[in-house]
Amino acid sequence: MKRQVTALIGRCYTGLDSFQLRGEVLRRLRPMLSVDAAFFATMDPATMLFTSAVAEEPLLAMTPLFLDNEFGREDVNKFAVLAESADPVASLDRATRGSRPASARYREIMSPLGLGDELRAALISNTGCWGVLCLHREDASHGFSNRDVELVRRIAPHVAEGLRRAMTIGPTAAPVAAAGGPGIVVLNEDLSVSSVSAEAEYWLGDVDGADWPGRSELPLAVYAAASRLTWIEKGAAPLPMSATVQLRGRSGRWLSLHASRLRGSPLPTIGIVIEPTPAAQVSSVLLRAYGLTDAQSRVVALVMRGHSTREIVAELHISANTVQEHVTAAFDKFGVRSRRELVAAVMSGRH
Repeated sequence: MKRQVTALIGRCYTGLDSFQLRGEVLRRLRPMLSVDAAFFATMDPATMLFTSAVAEEPLLAMTPLFLDNEFGREDVNKFAVLAESADPVASLDRATRGSRPASARYREIMSPLGLGDELRAALISNTGCWGVLCLHREDASHGFSNRDVELVRRIAPHVAEGLRRAMTIGPTAAPVAAAGGPGIVVLNEDLSVSSVSAEAEYWLGDVDGADWPGRSELPLAVYAAASRLTWIEKGAAPLPMSATVQLRGRSGRWLSLHASRLRGSPLPTIGIVIEPTPAAQVSSVLLRAYGLTDAQSRVVALVMRGHSTREIVAELHISANTVQEHVTAAFDKFGVRSRRELVAAVMSGRH
């Protein structure tokens, strides 16, 4: 067992992309604990929205219900809550003290699928949640053991670091003018696709198809942003209350997706705008990847936009000494000596 765990952890540091890493983790995990179905997703740490997922049967067909439960319903072991907990790994049986029907997710989704206990982990590295792992067992009296929970707890930070590296390392590509600007995807209220613009098709083509759950018509990030929007409108969405998600395409280009309600059509519709994230507006995801604090990230984001120390002082209402302290900390983090080198290091994806 110790050798198997060591081998799995080692694979997290071999430069696998996020899809390869998730497949490798699940393959190596199964000989160590019994898993009947798994959901393994990457996240935007800034908004806690899914950016891609590996979803096994029979979970795949229930994706809309899982999204509805995750982003709006009250329930145990929500990923956003686990990400803020001292212990980001928990099982359904322990959270409900053995009374699974206390969970709406169990009653409405898992039990009808013949699934019982559920073991969830928020994958935290450098203060950000880069993914989530959800393991399921068939519905039986005995669920995941303390040993199973401890095993997942042991590997979770290493898997998180592997995902962080897979999602952020490498140069950031510049937008391609030929795309013609932002695109829009229009969804019906049930999240079925109404229309997709040519520009949206172009940008969606940069999202790795391997990261779309099975028969899904669009990337999971689109549905996640739309689901969050519906619960924001109902006043029931958990923090952070944002319907925007950022992810990195195959080209290395960062893409932003934002959901909003469209007015004027006969039936309720949701519009998803998808476009490249401007280089000057460095994603909070990218800055979190380097372990900068929130205060340091705010300063570095303004440095990336070409702001002077005086302008940063005026915008953030902090002293010039504080600005310099944060910039110096970023210099140390990236191993550079000037603001120009700092900008180049961040945009090149250098760690």
